[in-house]
Amino acid sequence: MKILVPVKRVIDYNVKPRVKADGTGVDLANVKMSMNPFDEIAVEEAIRLKEKGVATEVVAVSIGVAKAQETLRTALAMGADRAILIQTDDEVEPLGVAKLLAKVQEEEGAGLIILGKQAIDDDSNQTGQMLAALLNLPQGTFASKVEVEGDKVSVTREVDGGLETVKLNTPAIITTDLRLNEPRYASLPNIMKAKSKPLATKAPADYGVDISPRLETLSVAEPAKRSAGVKVADVDELVAKLKALGVAA
Repeated sequence: MKILVPVKRVIDYNVKPRVKADGTGVDLANVKMSMNPFDEIAVEEAIRLKEKGVATEVVAVSIGVAKAQETLRTALAMGADRAILIQTDDEVEPLGVAKLLAKVQEEEGAGLIILGKQAIDDDSNQTGQMLAALLNLPQGTFASKVEVEGDKVSVTREVDGGLETVKLNTPAIITTDLRLNEPRYASLPNIMKAKSKPLATKAPADYGVDISPRLETLSVAEPAKRSAGVKVADVDELVAKLKALGVAA
């Protein structure tokens, strides 16, 4: 079985994003970038399935600027076998990403597509579901456990009421949640080996996909700062303040 793992280059989760002075977007100048954390979990799960003998090949794919090669090299250093970069300087919305991934899947014929449930930059949480709809494939979202048995895969997923387990026929799409696994650190020897692993570069036009945006960003602003709290001397004062706010009866 081949596993396809889409990964995205985003601002590192330890970095506090800054909004541009003109409010047109997030300032990316001289900002540390890294692989989306949910996608790291997806890469780790794919590699673990390969180590168990379930998968024969792990293919990482990314859509973005030329520097996204660094993100793909990270996936290769973790253990992916080869990578595909669909290079574009334009911002690609979730539907455009899903359409491109659908074309890649048509070429690759992967038994599983494992991707992060969302990216931490736009928090859309849409690509996996859109991809499943475009390919008419079963999906298991928010996976906290994945077990492959022959041509079927059981996915334990986190829902509001607790845990739900679904069984899917392959090929299938899985989106990963935080509790699925702990991604490994790439060792220095594997980082060196990753430099020689195949990385193909293509363009959206090669797949015949129109990635023109359907949404327009009017402005970007930082969240309002939280107002300072108020200290109370005792419970009676707290109750009095709550009553004044209409919270307590």
